[in-house]
Amino acid sequence: MVQLSERPGTARINNFQEKFIYEVGAIYDAEHRFWEAQQTMLQCCQNNQLRSLIETHIRETEQQIRNLEQVFNALGQQPTRVTCDAAAGLISDGQKLMLLASENQPILNLGLAGGQAKVEQLEIACYRGLIRAAEQMGQDQVVQLLRQNLQQEEQTAQKIEQHLPQLIQEAQSAGGSKTSKSR
Repeated sequence: MVQLSERPGTARINNFQEKFIYEVGAIYDAEHRFWEAQQTMLQCCQNNQLRSLIETHIRETEQQIRNLEQVFNALGQQPTRVTCDAAAGLISDGQKLMLLASENQPILNLGLAGGQAKVEQLEIACYRGLIRAAEQMGQDQVVQLLRQNLQQEEQTAQKIEQHLPQLIQEAQSAGGSKTSKSR
């Protein structure tokens, strides 16, 4: 279990708005982490369609970060990152896969897409929860900004899902579908 003493600057959460601001800080941290990770993914990616998708999503992530800064401003808060362990874990898993698959580009491309798909699902879940909370708080401007981010995340997830069958086929064609049967 994480102890508060392990998280300098983290205050106790005593009410609904504090919880909301904490969660906005966590997705703000996640978006920054994912933006950095996408830079690395772009350098490793050799598939033109996936590369284009990553480039587009880098620009969208930059806008999503600006939207979150506006959310903080609308709430009268300074933008503050709260460590998002889920984002850190997804990035760590993705980095490990990138290292392990670095010798096989089609497998690496498939791994990059799979990692990005996981990221999108986390972000979608976070934004949906934040939107529900902002609606309950009557924060219409915040809802609008969060919905913009959610819409981009959902579109990116859909594009990745559409591209996965081709990446799977390329990975299998490159000898990446070896299976073993044991008795």
